[in-house]
Amino acid sequence: MTASPLTPDDYDRLMQANLKRVFNEREVSRRLAAIGELYAEDAVLNEPDASVRGHVAISDAVTALLESLPADFVIVAQAPASGHHGIGRMAWSIGPADGPVAVTGMDIAQFEGDRIHSLTVFIDRAPD
Repeated sequence: MTASPLTPDDYDRLMQANLKRVFNEREVSRRLAAIGELYAEDAVLNEPDASVRGHVAISDAVTALLESLPADFVIVAQAPASGHHGIGRMAWSIGPADGPVAVTGMDIAQFEGDRIHSLTVFIDRAPD
C-alpha cells in the first residue's frame, strides 16, 4: 500500500513546522523530537558547504547554524510552501524578528510519505 499523495496544504504545514520546530528551536531535545516526527530515519540535509545524514547529525548542523546567528535572529517563511510529486519548496529569510532581513534563501524538500527524506538549502546573497 502506498501513502496518499501530499496536498498543497500538507507541503505548507510540514515545511512551516520544519522552520519553526527544527530551524528555530534552540533547545536540542525539543529539536530532536521534532526531527523524529518530521524527517525519515535516514534523512539527508544538504547545505552549501556540507551534507549530513541522520537525525542527530541534522540537529548538530542546526545547532551550528543557530550558534552562528545572533540570539534575536529568527527564520521566517516568505510565503506559503508549495509542492507537487513529493517535492516541496519554501522561501525564507533570516534576521531579527523586528528588524531588517540579513539573509534570504530557499529550502527544497523531498518527501517520502509525510516525512522529509532530504532537505537541500539554498542561500542567496545578503540583501544590499
